Amino acid sequence: MSSIDYEAQYDNSRRVPESDAIRARWRAASTEYRAAANAELDQPYGPGARHRYDLFKAHGPDTPLVLYIHGGYWQMGDRTLYAFLARALNATGLNVVIPSYSLAPAVAVLDIIDELRSCLAALWHRIRVRPVVVGHSAGGHLTAAMLATDWSAVEGVPDDLVQTGVAISGIFDLGPLVSTSVNDAVGLDLDGARAASPRFWPTPPQDRELVAVVGAEESSEFRRQSREMAEHWRAAGLPSEYLEIPGANHFTVVDELATPGTTLFERVVALAHEVRATGGAG
Repeated sequence: MSSIDYEAQYDNSRRVPESDAIRARWRAASTEYRAAANAELDQPYGPGARHRYDLFKAHGPDTPLVLYIHGGYWQMGDRTLYAFLARALNATGLNVVIPSYSLAPAVAVLDIIDELRSCLAALWHRIRVRPVVVGHSAGGHLTAAMLATDWSAVEGVPDDLVQTGVAISGIFDLGPLVSTSVNDAVGLDLDGARAASPRFWPTPPQDRELVAVVGAEESSEFRRQSREMAEHWRAAGLPSEYLEIPGANHFTVVDELATPGTTLFERVVALAHEVRATGGAG
């Protein structure tokens, strides 16, 4: 029997008592930016009530694209909480798309993965620009899943639709969650957890790139997950980087993405311009 207390390791709200205040700050900033931004809100990518995305537009031609996938353990959250992330990225010349997706227990994790694939395919048909995919927590897991997707099996999109992913505080092996309260809604058994874990999928092609980011103040499990995912794909030949943000916890690491000059912000901006310059449009 493992001696690791997985409940404590993955209970981020308990580890960060100020998490409610942080989310309230995000919501206020997002409400303000949704009202002020040059944006196309509530755009459909599928038939479901949560199959919607918001597109926040920068000015200028040949604009790179970032798609941000929110977290919430596949059972909480909504795109409207994260509009604040688009403000600085728009100001530096990047378009930003933030989708919602269906939540457990109404759907399974593998269903959510399929929904994000549908979202990316719909965006390609509309915008014809390959995105840098960025996601946090469960969104980090979904980011890795998008990077590891065999896009040749998706009709009408390039085989390399997702070339680069930045997974922030991701969970790539879902096995440790099976024994935790997270699983009350998600409903995974060990076989289902493995099937939904990018850590155990075939390695993506070597022309794709992963940056696995985590806050230095996060639990040892979150740091292990990101470190081992980067090491695993790097050992298989995929360009893969582990980046630990000093002083950041599971929530404040997201603020790094909204702050020009931080390592995470500048890395995402550079990657978005790199994808755009090397065949990022169709």
